[in-house]
Amino acid sequence: MGKVAVVTGGSSGIGRSIAKKLSECGAEIAVVDLAIPEEKLAGVSYYVCDVASGKSVQETAHQILEAFGSIDILVNNAGINKPRLLVDLYGKTEEFVLSEEDFDQMINVNQKGVYLFSQAAAKVMLPKKAGVIINISSEAGMEGSVGQSCYAATKGAVNAFTRSWAKELGAWNIRVVGVAPGINEKTGITSPKHYEALAYTRNIPVENVDTGYEKSIPLGRAGHLDEIGDLVAYLSSDLASYITGTTINITGGKSRG
Repeated sequence: MGKVAVVTGGSSGIGRSIAKKLSECGAEIAVVDLAIPEEKLAGVSYYVCDVASGKSVQETAHQILEAFGSIDILVNNAGINKPRLLVDLYGKTEEFVLSEEDFDQMINVNQKGVYLFSQAAAKVMLPKKAGVIINISSEAGMEGSVGQSCYAATKGAVNAFTRSWAKELGAWNIRVVGVAPGINEKTGITSPKHYEALAYTRNIPVENVDTGYEKSIPLGRAGHLDEIGDLVAYLSSDLASYITGTTINITGGKSRG
């Protein structure tokens, strides 16, 4: 591949899988995250950055340019999901009702962060008339999701960014593509509190949160993180040179897209 790829939120989970796959394909990788992980990927450079801060993004983009000389691929993966209901439907607790603080946090990371880093990267790509921006969306952004209205709204905004920026930047040979994962295998980084919130908003026992895939997903299983990495690697490559302005579901057939 021989390109410089920036992966936000690349220290763990989906982002780590994407960074690993792009590295295996020959790209030089700059991972951007709130903290540097103890277990680093070999040959990958790490940068501490708050994607919701314009100052932090500008400083980090400058550091990456000084180190690598280019940004050819940007993967906007950093995100946060706090399951919250609009109102407490079950009359038990207000803990999992969407607050202004929850709203602001998800908007700032999932939406503002995508805009800030995409703007920084596009400024580098524009003079070269080449580049790829890949926005990690979600099935929720395409379909909506019980207890995840704000998260789904931010991902819907990401899909709109993808379509609009593809139209703005296409004449400069910069492609913008979305990837929308569905239910994926556990990574070990999701907190018990997240599962508690998810269970409450769906009015199911916590132990049932990760069950029933064989009924809800046509392929009968959760997605593997490396499958998302494979898709991102393909979309980043010249093999996908005519794909832009669309968001591709990777949900095992669960989402209509």
